[in-house]
Amino acid sequence: MKIDKNSARAARQLLRACVDADGRLQNTRIKSVVQRVAQSKPRGYIKILSAFERLVRLEVQKRRAIIQSASALTPAMHDQLSTDLQKKYGEDLEFDFQTNPDLIGGLRVQVGSHVWDGSVRAKLETLRNNLS
Repeated sequence: MKIDKNSARAARQLLRACVDADGRLQNTRIKSVVQRVAQSKPRGYIKILSAFERLVRLEVQKRRAIIQSASALTPAMHDQLSTDLQKKYGEDLEFDFQTNPDLIGGLRVQVGSHVWDGSVRAKLETLRNNLS
């Protein structure tokens, strides 16, 4: 669904209303905003709410780190990765540690749209692409 400029602007304003002084989303504000928009039904409110939902989803993804490794990480490695990522992205970052044997070795870290792929699989794919 294509969203017009006014709907996109309204969605951004709604998102700003849901963020506290520290830049964190407040779930109670999000619920309140959605209820108010649904009740008042301004022009194009479906587009506004869908754009708002997309912005909230992207903001939530920024606060979540997915760390994949070929084998289980030690608690010390968990702590070190958590500390390093919290320094870069903030203390309120949530972590999801996963084991993915397809990586062969190394790590793949994703925080929002940022991806660092230091896996053996990624290096082999890069090598294959360079040789072909």
